[in-house]
Amino acid sequence: MMIEANNPKRKSWIKYNRDSEFPIQNIPFGVGKTIENKIHCLTVIGSTLISLTKLEELNYFNDTSLKPQTFNKKNLNPFLKQPKKTWREVRDCVAKLFDSNNTLLKNNEKDKKSVIFDASNIEMIMPLKIGDYTDFYSSKDHATNVGKMFRDPENALLPNWLKIPVGYHGRSSSIVISGTHIKRPSGLILDKITQQPYFSKSKLLDFELEMAFVTGQGKSLGENISTIEAEDFIFGLCMFNDWSARDIQKYEYVPLGPFLGKSFASSISPWIVTLDALDPFRTDGEKQVPQVSSYLQFEGKKNYDIKLDVFLKTDSDSPFKIVSSNFKYMYWNMCQQLAHHTINGCNINAGDMMASGTISGPNKSEFGSMLELSWGGKNYIEIGNGQKRKFVEDNDTIIMRGVAQNESYKIGFGELKNKILK
Repeated sequence: MMIEANNPKRKSWIKYNRDSEFPIQNIPFGVGKTIENKIHCLTVIGSTLISLTKLEELNYFNDTSLKPQTFNKKNLNPFLKQPKKTWREVRDCVAKLFDSNNTLLKNNEKDKKSVIFDASNIEMIMPLKIGDYTDFYSSKDHATNVGKMFRDPENALLPNWLKIPVGYHGRSSSIVISGTHIKRPSGLILDKITQQPYFSKSKLLDFELEMAFVTGQGKSLGENISTIEAEDFIFGLCMFNDWSARDIQKYEYVPLGPFLGKSFASSISPWIVTLDALDPFRTDGEKQVPQVSSYLQFEGKKNYDIKLDVFLKTDSDSPFKIVSSNFKYMYWNMCQQLAHHTINGCNINAGDMMASGTISGPNKSEFGSMLELSWGGKNYIEIGNGQKRKFVEDNDTIIMRGVAQNESYKIGFGELKNKILK
């Protein structure tokens, strides 16, 4: 049965271009701050921002199961603590309110004035208080490329990779929103000639094209979430850039994995797009061989067809596209990742974030990091106007965009954009 807010025939009384990433069928969730420093939980249609805080205050959600004063907080966590039934009711309610045939709010100038904002008057801020963050390593093409570069090319994947969704716990405190400048990190780097470490700013700074899902409130400690149940605990997705200092990481990662080479910064797009909004874009993933353990088996289409692009911009030039990949290339899907994360009884909380790992496809143009594009720094990457790169340099800006599209509309996430400072 179609989710009501996804009706492709629905039109809004808010006008927007047909190419908009935020049609009425999207209704993502975010948080913004006004010029007067007032915080609003928000959604967006076209380029028009809609205050969920004001809609709740004016009793437009009274016919839903939304708990009182959910959206008068500084983040979406109180909303995420509520069940998927409530998430869906609120999104459906917004779709009905802004339907072209509904005049309830459209003809109420007083309410409309307090509910609707021009995007130029709002600064988007972190939509969540992220409690815990886990980064997976779930793109087979990416894992294979890295294995070929640094290990035996004939045995690129480690023995456990095809058996479990490999992951590690990252640092949530350094996750920042699009628009935040990233300072180049420092650490110990191994000198290739002397084989001794020296302290320096990273010389091999890289982006990682990823997506991340945000969780609702999970089960109690000691209980697990099955692949069948997983979608009831996944609120939605955002774009995710897991910045990586390759040289710092290379020296530190044995035996316990990434640390300072990752924890200096990761960044997210401002909007969380619900799993419901992405439902029309489900697709099959790669057949998993060998067969996975019973707790990782699933039924149905659990991958999503989302086109992902990465652009590099210098101070003097326009953005130049260097990557075109797709979220559908994930070998391990979100349901498997969440099931694996909790199979030992680990509890998850509302607002936890789990990133996909670098998303690469089979072709070079689909490689999701400069490490792969330059093949470990051996080759240059064209970035337009005769300029070249091997890794990200100071004052470079990395821009990521994600769009799912069918014959009726697009669903986007907003731009993820960060500049590197010295």
